[in-house]
Amino acid sequence: VYFTTAEDLAARMRKAAREGRWNTMLRFYAGPRLLVIDEFGYRRQDEDGNAALFQVIAQRYLKGSVILTSHVGVASWAERFSDPMMAAAVLDRLLHRGVVVGIDGPSYRMRAHQARAENLRKGLTR
Repeated sequence: VYFTTAEDLAARMRKAAREGRWNTMLRFYAGPRLLVIDEFGYRRQDEDGNAALFQVIAQRYLKGSVILTSHVGVASWAERFSDPMMAAAVLDRLLHRGVVVGIDGPSYRMRAHQARAENLRKGLTR
């Protein structure tokens, strides 16, 4: 298993391209049985970053599992990619044999924060 953020993946792939190591880095991301790409959509990537994400997902297609987390629904991905065709191509590969899991509600971190805040409130009112 390898965990990365979408932004870090794009930055490492851009650096590898500049240094002539694109194929080596692509093989690196294709290697793990499971690749977790966190925080897709928090920041828009440039064209090179989007191309890198597509290449990694395309390289892994039907060969290895990918978990991609995002705070935006798939309907918003065309906007995040700034390219509807690129978004469609990525989604085509991810959704072909994939499962979308929608999680609604406060995040784990937010729940922990709310619990601490509630405990503090209880302590102050006693």
